[in-house]
Amino acid sequence: MNQPLIPAAKPLIGEEERAAVDAVLRSGMVAQGPQVAAFEEEFSAALVGGQRCQAVSSGTAGLHVGLLACGIGPGDEVIVPSFTFAATANSVALTGATPVFADIDPDTFCLSADSVAAAVTERTRAVMPVHLYGHPADMDGIGAVAAEHGLEVFEDAAQAHGASLDGRLVGTWGRFAMFSLYPTKNMTSGEGGMVSCADEEVARQVRLLRNQGMERQYANEVVGLNVRMTDIHAAIGRVQLGKLAGWTAQRQANAAFLDVHLSGVVTPPVKAGAVHVYHQYTIRVEAAERDRMVSALREEHQVGTGVYYPTPSHRLSSLERYVPAVDMSQTERAAGEVISLPVHPSLSQGDLERVAAGVNAVAGAGA
Repeated sequence: MNQPLIPAAKPLIGEEERAAVDAVLRSGMVAQGPQVAAFEEEFSAALVGGQRCQAVSSGTAGLHVGLLACGIGPGDEVIVPSFTFAATANSVALTGATPVFADIDPDTFCLSADSVAAAVTERTRAVMPVHLYGHPADMDGIGAVAAEHGLEVFEDAAQAHGASLDGRLVGTWGRFAMFSLYPTKNMTSGEGGMVSCADEEVARQVRLLRNQGMERQYANEVVGLNVRMTDIHAAIGRVQLGKLAGWTAQRQANAAFLDVHLSGVVTPPVKAGAVHVYHQYTIRVEAAERDRMVSALREEHQVGTGVYYPTPSHRLSSLERYVPAVDMSQTERAAGEVISLPVHPSLSQGDLERVAAGVNAVAGAGA
């Protein structure tokens, strides 16, 4: 009997979001306005301990203006992971600086502090870890390397809304952090990003850069961009923010079920002191079996999966000129072994049981 496909990710948009958008459209004020201001304040209070937040049109835009606001530009190097979406390195390259790739920790898939230390040169200005899949990076270890070499720390928290390490929220460790609000993230504004800023100097520069270099109309202070968030998007984000805690708890419960019921694969460990928010539930399998398992799960069990990321950033044609100077063996290994399973909060108990049964059957078939 054919069963409906369980998608790897599923945006959750309800009547509350539709009503919020309708209210903005009726107001006649649809560009950046009071909804954006309110969203910034609420996001700040809920997710980054009251740090200043500035909304932008996308997560990539948030990284770009955050880096520019911190003075990153030509001649600088910023250490980044290669095992992540290309936007991390792209944002560095767009400033005219050089992304320098470092390797990852095999358990968390996040930037390795030892590899960061090995990648530092006299041109290194900063390090930008990614809290990949919703697990916090080793901010203590990375922070120690940064302190030793006088580097700034920035955070790509695109996938980690509400994650924490030793009681400290992600987005509060670096001089700035970016959260993505793309539709498949743990919460969405339809499209957008939020930049958390550790000080008012950076926050003001982000405000200028997102709005053509202006805080007051026609008083352009710097050469800026147009990467504002609209009130339409902010209205969606405000509703989603109110649902995030419940959704996160459901993701964590779904992950706990899979931890217990999967066999024949390596389930994602969680470091001591870390709160994982499971943007993705990412298992490891034998590289030679990965593609077969992905295909069999979809075709035989109607279970959708994702492979994030099959090609490390340093091997993309757009970024391959930035050749890593350190060993990237863990990055290369992960790129061949990872499969992300459905973990989103709309999964039913039956869905979870079908995911587990499908994985176990497919993994067993390859044993």
